[in-house]
Amino acid sequence: MVTYTWTIPTVERNLSDGGITTIHWRCTGVDGDNSASSYGTTGHEPDANADGFIAYDSVTEANCIAWAQGALDKDAIEAAIASEIDAMANPTTGSGTPWAA
Repeated sequence: MVTYTWTIPTVERNLSDGGITTIHWRCTGVDGDNSASSYGTTGHEPDANADGFIAYDSVTEANCIAWAQGALDKDAIEAAIASEIDAMANPTTGSGTPWAA
């Protein structure tokens, strides 16, 4: 069974109001000795006047993970990682130099 970990390596923000405009995310999946990951960014348009606005100094990684996942197809990303891990665990092709074995 694949275990997924979502992390936020960095964010970009407006200096004027502390609103986060870009979230850099990484999702890593691990199953036994096999692992794979996906990395990307999501764009956001923060409104400092909106209810629930959280400025940079008060934002947590959990906030950013939720915002990024809300802007992505989380299930599709995790499925692609699971597929890559499955291919590692159950290879259908190989490579090498048989004369060097």
